[in-house]
Amino acid sequence: MQRFKNVLITGANAGLGRETARQLATQPQVETIYLACRNLEKATAAKIDLTNQTGRDIFEIVIMDVADPDSVRRGVQEITTPLDAVVLNAGGSGGKSPNNLTKDGVTTIFAANVLGHTVLVEELLAKQLITSTVVYSSSEAARGIPRMGVAKPDVEDASVEEFTAIADGSKFGPKADPLAIYGTIKLVGTLWMAAMARKHPHIRFVSMSPGGTAGTNGMDDLPFLKKFMFKYIGGSIMPLFGMMHSVEKGARRYLDALESISFESGHFYASHAGSPTGPVVDQVTIEPGFSSVSAQDNAYRAVQQFA
Repeated sequence: MQRFKNVLITGANAGLGRETARQLATQPQVETIYLACRNLEKATAAKIDLTNQTGRDIFEIVIMDVADPDSVRRGVQEITTPLDAVVLNAGGSGGKSPNNLTKDGVTTIFAANVLGHTVLVEELLAKQLITSTVVYSSSEAARGIPRMGVAKPDVEDASVEEFTAIADGSKFGPKADPLAIYGTIKLVGTLWMAAMARKHPHIRFVSMSPGGTAGTNGMDDLPFLKKFMFKYIGGSIMPLFGMMHSVEKGARRYLDALESISFESGHFYASHAGSPTGPVVDQVTIEPGFSSVSAQDNAYRAVQQFA
């Protein structure tokens, strides 16, 4: 089992990110947890609450909006201590205008879920600030969740051009299902992680889905009906049918991926086939396409165009 002293978590002021910080702080060998957040006021409140809750003053704030690569670069400048682990948790449905293009030429939802994390990891690697493990928050939506009506991502040839069209939104029509877009983008991020594992064999790159997690704010910006279904009705009813679990269980998946070398670098772990919860399995056993080296490299090349 691996142990860590210094860890950075993106999107750490609420939900899964905050719970991951809390669980890590219960481990006595952890010395510093960087809370990478875009809002100083919310980050400060989270830091105070976490300190009081855990009885440990080990939380440091780094202001960083993963939807804005320039903000990520500025945030990295504040970090001087090598990081044993990085949890790429931030993401979600992309704000009020998820399909709008950023100044970098990608959609807001792609920037928040993939591009910002790409820039973060590349900047940290360039400064030799990552020593051990990177965990990316993927999703069962990257392979489809039939029980929740989320279709398998519609990928035709897994070319650089197709992944570029996913990044800039041109692949999707105006009536595309937001959850289908989200799943396809998570697929690109997962393939990028697998490519990074081969390019940097001295670092573990593990994609781990936290599963369908009740009580998070990742779907706050979905259209009203979908938000109402997933956040309010789903949060109370879906757990009864095994389609959601607690934020504590979701965060525990991140920690398992960090700590156990049984989760192999370059692989994607999530719930068993057809479900967003339950036992975690290597997703290549469900969808062999995750092991495609050409798809991984093409996803990497597409993302690098914007980074």
